[in-house]
Amino acid sequence: ELNSTRILSTNFGHVQTVTRVPDTVYRAPLPVPPALSPQSPVSSTLFFNPILASFLCTMKKYVRPFLYGLLALLVLAQLYRPARNLSNDQTNHVSTKYPVPAEVEAILKPACYDCHSNLTEYPWYANVQPIASWLANHVNEGKRELNLSAFTSRKIAVQNHKFEEIIEMVKEGNMPLGSYTWTHRDAVLTPQQQQVLVAWAQTNMDSLAAQYPADSLVLRRK
Repeated sequence: ELNSTRILSTNFGHVQTVTRVPDTVYRAPLPVPPALSPQSPVSSTLFFNPILASFLCTMKKYVRPFLYGLLALLVLAQLYRPARNLSNDQTNHVSTKYPVPAEVEAILKPACYDCHSNLTEYPWYANVQPIASWLANHVNEGKRELNLSAFTSRKIAVQNHKFEEIIEMVKEGNMPLGSYTWTHRDAVLTPQQQQVLVAWAQTNMDSLAAQYPADSLVLRRK
């Protein structure tokens, strides 16, 4: 489209040529990318919301120092090494008083001893913090609840009660813990193995009932 024209006339013999030359040429505006268009919801949010813009600038300012600080803490944490459960003191092991058949021992070793004895076999990731501290707390808590390496040092009523707890936890499928079997697949008990452990614990309870007065086997809560 021409805004205006000027006419140039040239005579070539008897022929007159008229040429229209545009003074200015109208150019349509270039399309604005959608992302930068004032009508775009994104651009409206970013360019016309000063609060959000200020928040993004603040976040950019502090995120990098925060990440550096977190990395420094992780590096320093590697210097702390919690005590490991490696004494292997079996003086009062459950087997010193109660029969532990080979099939029962084959179940206790992979499924129970790491958290319920005086000897833990640590995986490679136990050397990394904070996993090392989590594992240490987990083992200590497990030994407080049941320590097969110190089993016979407890009162007879406590021993009887621990056998009762073994039966209950195994029947309900609460032991070994899911967080343990997730990384120790050999600790997952089959129904047959559960029956073996339950029968073993029940046999020991029956043996205690035959040897001691009933009231001496009752655990009295303080």
